[in-house]
Amino acid sequence: MRSAVLIPCYNEARTVAKVVADFRRVLPDAQIWVFDNASTDDTAAIARAAGARVHRVPAKGKGNVVRTMFREVDADVYLMVDGDDTYPAEHAPQLLEDIVNGHADMVVGTRLESHDSGSFRRFHGFGNRLVRWSIGSLFGQPVRDVLSGYRAFSRRFVKSMPVLSRGFEIETEMTVFAMANAFVLSERTVPYGVRPEGSVSKLNTFRDGFRVLRTIGFLFKDLRPLRFFGVAALIAALASLGFGAFVVHEFSLTGAVTHPSTAVLAAALALTSFILLATGLILDTVNRRSNEILRLITDHVVRHTPE
Repeated sequence: MRSAVLIPCYNEARTVAKVVADFRRVLPDAQIWVFDNASTDDTAAIARAAGARVHRVPAKGKGNVVRTMFREVDADVYLMVDGDDTYPAEHAPQLLEDIVNGHADMVVGTRLESHDSGSFRRFHGFGNRLVRWSIGSLFGQPVRDVLSGYRAFSRRFVKSMPVLSRGFEIETEMTVFAMANAFVLSERTVPYGVRPEGSVSKLNTFRDGFRVLRTIGFLFKDLRPLRFFGVAALIAALASLGFGAFVVHEFSLTGAVTHPSTAVLAAALALTSFILLATGLILDTVNRRSNEILRLITDHVVRHTPE
């Protein structure tokens, strides 16, 4: 099977040559691609000298890089790994095993069970647990590591995913997309190392953490519209009943409505509840039809895989 190693990079001149060499040694038959995200150092030149195919992506952001990788590279199985030399190449065959055998569409190399003491910056562990809990609660499928950059993919997954994210929220989008569209997701534990001296993380803890949580919310709205709008409709209905009960109780005692604004609010909340529920039902129907089209496209990709 044709395999490709995809390495997104931004200013990784310090580590990219070693990453390319390690994966060439472990996967000698794979094409090694480095996607340079408008680096200002010698990342592209060093990667090219190390024997990788280099593709420049001028639009900054990891999501933009992944979109380009998925569209430009043609293979049967894919392995994506960050260019910072924190993921061991020796575990690549383990990640690819389920893909090659047809047992999974995406395999995530989970880091949280095996990592060095300095692998994560302050709050990163908490942030990962928060993201993991949010996705498990909203989409009903627990995952051990949502934000890992070490993943293997089937051609079926790569060629059917419309990458919408622009930044570091891309791993969250890929995980949720797999869950929502019946792709088989599995996880393998891999050790996670520390960046070598001179290599700096580009992840901003709070800014990118907020973007990830925001992405989860938008994906929940888009992919589970009936549940999203149904919860909002239930809240509005309960509030309407509460205010309405107050008005009815007042009328039963006095024979008059002395708080007309409360009655209007109760009626408005009831109407809002119906509108929210109708919106959820309509969007759920649209979403189901979209999923049918996606399945047809995915099946077409599988049937027409080049030899």
